[in-house]
Amino acid sequence: MSTVSKRDYISEGQKAYEEWRDSFLADPENRRLYEEEAVKLDLWLQLVEARMDAGLTQAEMAKRMGVSQAQVARIEKKGYDSYTLNTLRRYVKALGEGFKLEVRVLTPQKHVKSEKMANVD
Repeated sequence: MSTVSKRDYISEGQKAYEEWRDSFLADPENRRLYEEEAVKLDLWLQLVEARMDAGLTQAEMAKRMGVSQAQVARIEKKGYDSYTLNTLRRYVKALGEGFKLEVRVLTPQKHVKSEKMANVD
């Protein structure tokens, strides 16, 4: 297979993926699930970065939380989705001064639009 045809093959694959992705995300339920999973993926990374910014190892974090290092590793594992609010609070408290836990409830887009339209009058 020549380099040019490999590029064409990759381009066709990319196009096919993008078409599939767009049709998949057009379904509101699929989009909701996708966005929910994306948030979970971001959370583990935020926790690891916060711990590192605090200058703590997993072992030090575990000691502060009163759990094993393995439990901290589990909390920070990519894809872990069994967080409880209590666990997240304990984790953030163990980080020390200056760190905080922020939980936001986002309003669905359709409600935001109707609120904006209602405020126009």
